Amino acid sequence: MNKQLPRPEYPRPQFERDCWVNLNGQWEFTFDDKNIGIKNKWYKAPSFEQKIIVPFTYQTKLSGINSEDIHDLVWYSRKFDLTEELKGKRIFLHFGAVDYKADVWVNGEHLITHCGGHVPFSVEITDVVKENENIVTVRVEDYTTDLELPRGKQFWKNDSDAITRSIFYTRTTGIWQTVWLEGVAETYLKKVWFTPNLDEKKISVQYEIDGDCKDASMNVIIRLKDKVLIEDSLKVFNGRGKRDFWLDQEITLDWNHQESWVWTPSNPVLFDIEFKLASGSTPIDEVKSYFGMRKISVVDGRFMLNNRPFYQKMLLDQGYWEESLLTAPSDEAFVKDIELCKRMGFNGVRKHQKVEDPRFLYHADKMGFLVWGEMASAYTYSRKYVKRFTQEWIEMIERDYNHPCIVVWTPLNESWGVDCIMNNCDEQAHSASMYWLTKSIDQTRLVISNDGWDHTKSDLLTIHDYEWKKDVLKERYSTIENILSSRHTGRGMYAKGWNHEEQPVIVSEFGGISYEKGSWKGWGYSSAESEEDFVRRYYEVVSAMLESPKIQGFVYTQITDVEQEINGLMTYDRRPKADPDVIRLINEGKWKPSCK
Repeated sequence: MNKQLPRPEYPRPQFERDCWVNLNGQWEFTFDDKNIGIKNKWYKAPSFEQKIIVPFTYQTKLSGINSEDIHDLVWYSRKFDLTEELKGKRIFLHFGAVDYKADVWVNGEHLITHCGGHVPFSVEITDVVKENENIVTVRVEDYTTDLELPRGKQFWKNDSDAITRSIFYTRTTGIWQTVWLEGVAETYLKKVWFTPNLDEKKISVQYEIDGDCKDASMNVIIRLKDKVLIEDSLKVFNGRGKRDFWLDQEITLDWNHQESWVWTPSNPVLFDIEFKLASGSTPIDEVKSYFGMRKISVVDGRFMLNNRPFYQKMLLDQGYWEESLLTAPSDEAFVKDIELCKRMGFNGVRKHQKVEDPRFLYHADKMGFLVWGEMASAYTYSRKYVKRFTQEWIEMIERDYNHPCIVVWTPLNESWGVDCIMNNCDEQAHSASMYWLTKSIDQTRLVISNDGWDHTKSDLLTIHDYEWKKDVLKERYSTIENILSSRHTGRGMYAKGWNHEEQPVIVSEFGGISYEKGSWKGWGYSSAESEEDFVRRYYEVVSAMLESPKIQGFVYTQITDVEQEINGLMTYDRRPKADPDVIRLINEGKWKPSCK
């Protein structure tokens, strides 16, 4: 792989093949403000006047364009040749994410329309590619003022004023994750689902195969630290199947030695798993992956990780970068963020209003970092919104199901898109249905119905609270009665007709202390005048959480400054605003401000 390409790393690290080609880099590009591209058949012989660096959107510096002007229709094109390794194979064109609606042509043939700006899609191009020069063309629609679109924090007005934008940021239009080609055999492994069962010491593997399965078999090899634990051969019938593999023959069952095989943030043990598909005696496909053995549950009102109470100390992470917005500038940027968070004493992040790049989840798996997965919200409720939102949510869970780092799913946030949920039965039904829909796909994780307030059916009671006075916070979170009766945001904890059922309580947004320590101007929910004042204020809000007998975790706002919000523990360019070791000591309850 050419290391000079932007984002050259393998884009799907939990389902890896050797035969692939990265298509990031320079593409031709143009705006289509008059919507004439289809009429004029630009897809037949595209020749666009601008250049753009994929996978960075035109609104970013790293794209080479760097314009915040509104353009709802954009076109891309790129020429490519088939490499020798791709010839003779079925060839798929993959897009990590394109915001929002994408139409794709290859050599003038329309192949797919995909809606959903935060999830991957692919299309087979075998029958339309040529051995020599080929051209892929992409048309993207991303209507700025369509508030029924799941958009997350993307601002829908052409106004950069900080007061007007408030909590919203620069838009993302078009391709914002890696584009790549993959070559597979006529019959190939399409999908696997890993479901760990910690109590029975087994991993359930569900698989799907595309193509003619006659005479097909699959060899499965499971390793732990290079030691082969399982090697089994499966006969493939009807293109799909399920097999349970018990791991306890080679792993001690002694509770005191659980660290040797159970995934935790402090000891992220991963099993390697390899699939080798054959037709008769002929090898035809090989995929490498991994899984973690871990269990998330609620027992007697306690949040449990691997059957033990676990206190979550997390950060709100919006996943923005100054020069590249939603797209990380490099794979190393993910690693740096996780390293800094762990150094400060945090064990995870709530990914906020963003479906994060699989490369981040890969590093979180490897480094031991919890993640709450969250969907990007829309802002207007309608049947059209429900259809759009639900389909993309399902695709998100399917993409990320196998990552052990993800412990919680959050479809809705602060009643965005369901702003009348307190009394509206339709919106309450939508919230509850998202809970049950998620559970119908994934029983291994907890689900929050509506993070912040106005909960319906939910595994956790999560609360947003930007109060900055410790005495107020301590009183508010001293008893469950005080918590449930609080209306500090003007909202109740539960929507009308829904009640607390002993769910664990987590304050999933708080703090938000602004401290200007960089070139960015902006705001926070409270403000500090110096580093000493910043640390003291941080201690006040965090110690109130740690001293509460009812709180089982927190999510501090936030990891970094983002545009006009300067309430991060780090600046937008990832410079800590205070000594990370002091922040860690506060998180551990081992630091207090000195008396004067």
